[in-house]
Amino acid sequence: MSEQKGFVRRLRALHPFLLSFFLVAFLVTSSMLLFLSTMSSSMGIVFTDENIGKAAKLTLINVLALSLLIALCHWVYRRITVDRPVRIITQGAERMMKGDFSHPIPSLRGSQEAFDEIIDCMNRMAQELSGMETLRSDFIANVSHELKTPLAAMQNYAVLLQKEGLDNRTRIEYAGALQDSCRRLSGLVTNILRLNKLENQSIPPAFSAFDVGEQAVQFLLSFEDVIEQKGLSLETEIEEGLAAWSDPEMMGLVWHNLLSNAVKFTPPGGVVSLSVKALGPDILVRISDTGPGISPEVGKHIFEKFYQGDTSHAAEGNGLGLALVKRIMDCTGCDIQVESEKGKGTAFTVRIGRAPA
Repeated sequence: MSEQKGFVRRLRALHPFLLSFFLVAFLVTSSMLLFLSTMSSSMGIVFTDENIGKAAKLTLINVLALSLLIALCHWVYRRITVDRPVRIITQGAERMMKGDFSHPIPSLRGSQEAFDEIIDCMNRMAQELSGMETLRSDFIANVSHELKTPLAAMQNYAVLLQKEGLDNRTRIEYAGALQDSCRRLSGLVTNILRLNKLENQSIPPAFSAFDVGEQAVQFLLSFEDVIEQKGLSLETEIEEGLAAWSDPEMMGLVWHNLLSNAVKFTPPGGVVSLSVKALGPDILVRISDTGPGISPEVGKHIFEKFYQGDTSHAAEGNGLGLALVKRIMDCTGCDIQVESEKGKGTAFTVRIGRAPA
């Protein structure tokens, strides 16, 4: 097989010379025959076999020389205009295959516009791949960290539960902590799967009309126990009969995450507010709290995966809730705005289209 490939390569290398030889031989022979025929007919010259033989030899030498010259010129031209750009592009592609996106392929400039277009596309592709690789690395690092924390807690409490002589109260306390870690781990995995499905658009939104005020209130009531434990006050302003046009299941995830954050970050004795109002062809759902608020710098990143303003993780979040909310907003065509002031609280306003009458 290798011998066959070597023969094919040698044949391809001779191709320019053979092509030049036959082309020059045809042109020179045709021109020579025409010249001799004209000389013979117009001047009455009779050419002998000896004369024709000498002329044929000289013609063959000229054909070979011209063929070699043309083949050499073709080889030099190809090396400069084709082989060199292809080599540069191939070397750049090989670097990208190895994961090195930091060295863009240099532009050829000059007359190589077609190759420059290819190089420009490959450099832009490298930038996109570099960004994706960074996101992938960050995602893996963040997932590893978020998985490690509850798993470590579960392992520690499982070891403590195996100790002899534990009283019933301590055992219940450890079991509860173990259950909380399991719940956190389950929530993390669930949010990762949901976010992945939304980003891959494997679950397109199913639009239908639903009472958005009633739905938001139901999710607010699901936090009633936590609200009572923390002594929070509720303020609601719900305009009745407002039918929204969106995916009710996806929007339920939005209310759950926003209300969960509001209840979670509001200190004991604080206030959580929910308002649902019509504004022209849209419905505005506003969820606010009197928590610690967020700084402008943190506000720029709150919709990013695994980003948490609370770096101590004391709130036991996983940094995916708001990323999930933003992705749902993009999928359903809704809009979300954030208003926050450090030390005074945060408000999220979701704009949804009204259902057609």
